[in-house]
Amino acid sequence: MEEKILSLLGRANSAPLNVAELRARLGFRRDRREDLARLLARMERNGQIMRNRPGNRYTLPRAAELVPGRIRMNRQGTGFLEADDPRIPVIRIPGPATAPALHGDRVLVRREGAPPRARRTGAKEAAGRVVRVLERARTQLVGTLRRNRQSFYVLPDDPRIGHEIHVPPPRQTGRPARVNDKVVVRLGEWTPRQAGPAGEVIEVLGPPDAAGVDMLSVIRQYQLPLHFPRKVLAEAQALGREVTPADRAGRVDCRAHPVITIDPSDAKDFDDAICLQRAGAGQWKLWVHIADVSHYVRPGSALDEEAARRGNSTYLVDRVVPMLPAALSEELCSLKPQVERLTQCAEFLLTADGRVRATRFYSAVIRSQRRYDYGEVLALLARPPRNPLEQMLHDAHALAGKIRRARFQAGALELDFPELKIRLDAHGRVLRLEREASDSAHQLIEEYMLLANEAAAGRLRARPGPAIYRVHEPPEEARLEEFRQEVRSQHIPCGRLSNRREAQKLLARLATLPIGPALKIGFLKSLPRARYAVEPLGHYGLAKPDYTHFTSPIRRYADLVVHRALLGPPGRPVAARPLPEMAEHLSATERNSDDAERDSREAKLFAFLAAQLQSAHREHYEARVIEVRSFGCRVDVPGLGLSGLVPAAGAGAGDGPPDAQRGRPPRRGARRGLKLGDTVEVRVAKVDTGQRQVDFQLAEPARERRPKPGKPSGKAPPVSRAGGPPANRRLR
Repeated sequence: MEEKILSLLGRANSAPLNVAELRARLGFRRDRREDLARLLARMERNGQIMRNRPGNRYTLPRAAELVPGRIRMNRQGTGFLEADDPRIPVIRIPGPATAPALHGDRVLVRREGAPPRARRTGAKEAAGRVVRVLERARTQLVGTLRRNRQSFYVLPDDPRIGHEIHVPPPRQTGRPARVNDKVVVRLGEWTPRQAGPAGEVIEVLGPPDAAGVDMLSVIRQYQLPLHFPRKVLAEAQALGREVTPADRAGRVDCRAHPVITIDPSDAKDFDDAICLQRAGAGQWKLWVHIADVSHYVRPGSALDEEAARRGNSTYLVDRVVPMLPAALSEELCSLKPQVERLTQCAEFLLTADGRVRATRFYSAVIRSQRRYDYGEVLALLARPPRNPLEQMLHDAHALAGKIRRARFQAGALELDFPELKIRLDAHGRVLRLEREASDSAHQLIEEYMLLANEAAAGRLRARPGPAIYRVHEPPEEARLEEFRQEVRSQHIPCGRLSNRREAQKLLARLATLPIGPALKIGFLKSLPRARYAVEPLGHYGLAKPDYTHFTSPIRRYADLVVHRALLGPPGRPVAARPLPEMAEHLSATERNSDDAERDSREAKLFAFLAAQLQSAHREHYEARVIEVRSFGCRVDVPGLGLSGLVPAAGAGAGDGPPDAQRGRPPRRGARRGLKLGDTVEVRVAKVDTGQRQVDFQLAEPARERRPKPGKPSGKAPPVSRAGGPPANRRLR
């Protein structure tokens, strides 16, 4: 019926229709008027149609130059509309034109002319204005309770929400509310007639520096579920703890194979394993085993409904919010060593240079022989093998290297960044920071997982029936050109980035320059975000025409859907919702988890830096100058995974206790002509936990290491304020 309504309203020269006219033209009986009204209301909420308030007449949004989509805000208050129709480029919305929308809302936007900024630069960039909020992304927010002379208000923790939330005096919510406490606010109405959003305090979390409040704030902000419903736990417990003879029936027996897992040292859920053996002269047989969650989590079960609702596991700094109960994620489905486990297997016949000759998928049972972590694999690859398993790892490493080289020769882009790991002590305080790069151990397992994901997508495309794919569309020409001009302004050669080979050459060049990491982040930001879709649109970053997610069903519902579609009974449901709706939902839950994970890292990191300001000793960090201005310079600090400003007034201040510095006049001459790309030693000077910004001061004279080629242009390269670059899974 939705299609009929859309077709009726979309006819050429069709005037807006009211409910009575729609009912008559669609042939609805009078006794079904309520059904039609509910359908129209749902389509209006989804942005498929719009209702003109005078006369209550319905039309298509495009007839009124309106575009439905989701709005994303930056910290400066500018909005960017990601349209529901992926063919429509991103629409920039100036800050005053975003009200009454908040970050993440689904909205209707009226397209207008290009903004002044775009007209000056010549970019073909559309501008718009929010005319209606279709759906709030969040029903509640976390912030700090404040009070002025007239009323109470809450400052949101999320810097992308630049509006104060006006609240009445807090009622009793289990503990008294005090000014400066962290609180949870339930959002109320915000109409264009109101100056700002209103809400009500529904929970008091406590003082921001109290133990546990930082992580509880993140959990409440992103509405992460801490507990599973009883029915879900009961279903998980009823499945038992061991593989039974009935479970093994009809499966290929791979228990005698030398299967191994490779994961982080602190991992508890092992959902992938590999085995590699020679298959005659010049050939290899590779088995990629993935935990068969679909055997236990059946469509329509309470386990399935809850997993679909969560969408994926969320990895906060101090805990995991899992998609599945621990009885499954850490036990029955986890590919632990020396126990039988059920898998879905992708078996490959490969040539000596890593080309795929044949592939087949089947259900299997395994007994993993050994669990390795990345550090162990890296160490044993550096020495000769001492047993058959180590020999297999050496062979797997060599073959993975050939597959990796072929992937980049085919046009894949090198977009990985080192990951900042924050290790906490027993009290939840930062113990140490670790930089984890994509080394040989990571690349070994990654190449085989990419191979399995690609093969699964190809198999899905060849099978009848719908499926979910992982897609990454090509970037907009205008955004690539804007980034290209930014690179050229730093006197770095750069060809047309719409040519994949030119993009590869630029990324290789940036890897050799001090300013390279900052510019690489800028390139990443010019690309669209990978998402889930029911159409096999391919993956731009990986240069693969077919790609999906198959290898992590313990922590991603999308992979579970793919498993069911690949090896499940034909015609059986594969997801808890229709697949187009499920793909959009999973893209949203993934983004929500990414934001929560980033905020949890930033909360701990900024508390760690703020504590340094209160101590007599502040650590020194190596930093790179990535921007030079009259008011100071911006530096990137790899050891902290963030960037910050060194103001001219604080550049070059000497060592000593904080109090000893306060009375000293600014040493502006101490900047000593810093150049773009110079390496300096810095220490923390100021921390703004609300805006998630940090200022540094020079800790010792600069050791100038000037970039090649060029001199600073005065234009700032794109940088990340905190938490390092966007997560790598943004593109995978």
